[in-house]
Amino acid sequence: MATEPQTDTGGMREGYNHLERAYMQEYLRGHGFSLETLRDLPAERAKALLRDASIYASMKLSEVEARAHLVEELHGGTRSI
Repeated sequence: MATEPQTDTGGMREGYNHLERAYMQEYLRGHGFSLETLRDLPAERAKALLRDASIYASMKLSEVEARAHLVEELHGGTRSI
């Protein structure tokens, strides 16, 4: 269920797939599950948990992006490489 989010941030989330998955796993662990144990649940329950984990991961990624933008602003914008 973890797909690449479509954003207008110039592809900022493209490199965050591993972080998205980690946040989803964190959510599931907090509720006593893992990606592996979801297979043992009824399909509707597993789908609901994955949806909630995805929403949680999206919120956490938004926090990461907001902090990254703040740091860029504090340091005078993005740097040319």
